[in-house]
Amino acid sequence: MPRGIPMRLAIWVVILGLAATGCGTTPAGSTGPASQSASFAASPSVTASQSAAAASPSAEAAALLWPAPADPMDRTVQAGLKPQPKEFLSNHVHAHLDVFVDGEPVMVPSGIGIDTENPGVKRFDEPDGSVAYGGIDLCNEACISPLHTHDVSGIIHTESASPEPNTLGELFTEWGVALDASCVATFCSPGTEVAIYVDGELASGDPAAIQLTDQREIAIVIGTPPPVIPKTADFSKA
Repeated sequence: MPRGIPMRLAIWVVILGLAATGCGTTPAGSTGPASQSASFAASPSVTASQSAAAASPSAEAAALLWPAPADPMDRTVQAGLKPQPKEFLSNHVHAHLDVFVDGEPVMVPSGIGIDTENPGVKRFDEPDGSVAYGGIDLCNEACISPLHTHDVSGIIHTESASPEPNTLGELFTEWGVALDASCVATFCSPGTEVAIYVDGELASGDPAAIQLTDQREIAIVIGTPPPVIPKTADFSKA
């Protein structure tokens, strides 16, 4: 854990906390990207106190931290996916996600789509102070989505029995963060510029429909862009 919270982090946490107070959560019965709208705001777990408490050394540079929700299996169902008691590797691909707010990174949390409280899910303390989850042999009940994150690297794992590609919208439903053609979390255009890049190229249309194909790099840029838009990512440890 960092000894203190950088001033820029503190400012952004306050901004996010103020913005979140006027926004709702995932509608009951949501089944995936098609049901999302601008009124679908960041998960209620995204609060100033938790953002500060959850920060790890790997997130020291992050302007914002949007934690993984506490109801991962429910959100898996909301995304239109089926929770499983283990991973199926018939379709095993990895994409990478970067999120920037005014040039600063938002950490993509570990444990999206994983019931980290299930005893069948192992916890791994990483050298950078973050925590990773996985090592699942067989849970006593459904504990993992076919779409998930194991660690804070930004690598998005699809490990499923179906060849159907997962989408960015499904991931954001599991994350509990708004994503549509106008909004990401509580940031909405035209008030705040939002741009989506795929493999370094500006994308158009609904970002929720972007497929998470193997080794695809997706960058979500909110407000002022970073100096460099990522075109690729390191998948060597995926």
